[in-house]
Amino acid sequence: MTTARAALIGDTAITILAERGMRGLTHRAVDESADLPSGSTSNLARTRAALLELALARLAELEEAQLAAQIHRAAPPGPDLLAGLADVMAESVHQAITVDRNHAIARYELALEATRRPELRKVYDEIGRRFRDPAIALLTAAGSSDPVRHGRQVVAFGEGMLFDAVVGAGTTPSLSDLKAAFAEFLNGILSH
Repeated sequence: MTTARAALIGDTAITILAERGMRGLTHRAVDESADLPSGSTSNLARTRAALLELALARLAELEEAQLAAQIHRAAPPGPDLLAGLADVMAESVHQAITVDRNHAIARYELALEATRRPELRKVYDEIGRRFRDPAIALLTAAGSSDPVRHGRQVVAFGEGMLFDAVVGAGTTPSLSDLKAAFAEFLNGILSH
């Protein structure tokens, strides 16, 4: 996002996606919810596809900032790296479940829409790489024998925990439950 207006429109689109679903997201709905003059959203994102891409880009920007802050706090390479990784992943999923729940719901809406829109799928996949690459780098530092495969598995494990808590039939796990789950998972994949 390069402007405050684009951030506002992106944030509003995310909220609408979470609250009303894909059908509720329109240019007019964003203008009204953001208290912007009629046509403001259309001036920035002329088509529905552009609006979806803007929402996805803003969502990625917010999630990357949150993840970068958590990775920055992770333990440096060494004997505590595995515990630090488990903590970072658990904190990220816990925040997504408890604080940023609307972001997760909006992302699921966009993920489903990307299965029907090749142009959005391309953007979605590219953004996904920006999250998998740090996981691969961290697992490389942790001594993974196959960091690419393990990075995908860690991301999938975290996504599964998030999905189950936010839109599945699961309960909301505590931070300590998530830390234990990630520690067990990481120990399992890194012990081979």
